Amino acid sequence: MPPSRTAFWSVALIVLAALNLRPAVTTVGPLLTAIQADLDLSGAAAGALTTLPVLCFGAVGLAAPALRGRIREEPLLAASMGLLAAGLLLRAGPAPATLFAGSLVVGLAIGIGNVAMPALIKRDHPASITLVTSLYSTALTVGAAVSAAVMVPIDQAVAGGWRVPLALPALAAGAALLCWLPRTRRRGGPDGGPAPAGPAPGLWRDRLAWQVSAFMGLQSLLAYVVFGWLPTLAQDRGMSEADAGLLLAVTSIVQAVGSLLVPLADRRLPDQRAQVAVVAALTFAGFCGLVWAPLGLVWAVAVVLGLGQGAVFALALSFLGLRAGTPAIAARLSAMAQGTGYLIAAAGPFVVGLLYDLTGGWNVPILFVLAVVVAHLFPGLAAARDRTIG
Repeated sequence: MPPSRTAFWSVALIVLAALNLRPAVTTVGPLLTAIQADLDLSGAAAGALTTLPVLCFGAVGLAAPALRGRIREEPLLAASMGLLAAGLLLRAGPAPATLFAGSLVVGLAIGIGNVAMPALIKRDHPASITLVTSLYSTALTVGAAVSAAVMVPIDQAVAGGWRVPLALPALAAGAALLCWLPRTRRRGGPDGGPAPAGPAPGLWRDRLAWQVSAFMGLQSLLAYVVFGWLPTLAQDRGMSEADAGLLLAVTSIVQAVGSLLVPLADRRLPDQRAQVAVVAALTFAGFCGLVWAPLGLVWAVAVVLGLGQGAVFALALSFLGLRAGTPAIAARLSAMAQGTGYLIAAAGPFVVGLLYDLTGGWNVPILFVLAVVVAHLFPGLAAARDRTIG
């Protein structure tokens, strides 16, 4: 197959996998009120429901170097899609135990995909890391947006309640598995040749690696707070359940636009520091508006927040390739950043749920979130300088 066609199909498979890596997370938020009422879950337990997959992302990230030493990226991504389909079906089971067990499997599946993808992009598309990563992050946000938009209407239209829309993404994950299976028999890069390798230094002592990891973790914390709690916040402000789910969908789809702006700006700037500062300002303004702006402006606020979070996510993913000198370093940096980063991120939905339970309102939780926005600016500016590891 000609290299250009091979590269096209490689990117198409990356996009297909990415479309499946967020619906399992974003389907919970719009249905969280119904799940809580049906299973009598507290705010802390509901926060734990959204935190559990993120903890799994971190655990898989820390174990990824051992996995990658034995298994190539293509089989890992196929396994990710298969586990994801199984976990989604289990999560829709009849009891709280199946709900949390399925969430655990879903988190493991997505964690595998999260870690394998940046290494595959660095290996197969070294000359277009920012562009391919932007397409990858855009597909992630589109998958999140579509699932958030349709979950409540499906819930209201079918007799099975919240369990049917919660299990529905398993069909797409199964289709992605079938598409990835032929790639598991290929070796190395997109042309079937050997994957480039190189020495991978000890990242745990490298300051730049920790800056990339902290930025990844803090921006992920903010993202999963939005996935888990934005619909509940909107309903508390007086929106209907369907409109609250649509608000999350708007935020998510605008994130795709923010992701696509990153490679355009990257061509005109010497490094990414200006982009980090701008997206932090947008994210700060967006979170303030969600709680304190008049309700009539909440849709505009969702656009501002979506632009900021979409761009910051694409930047964080791009750093995994841009700051790594070789594909081997990219794989280990991806594992470190997503392992430690998602462990940081896991605290977000749980802490917000706990503060919400303790205070009965959103002022204190949103002050915590704004503090995180300010904090993530510092490692972001440091990681955005034009340097590489190794």
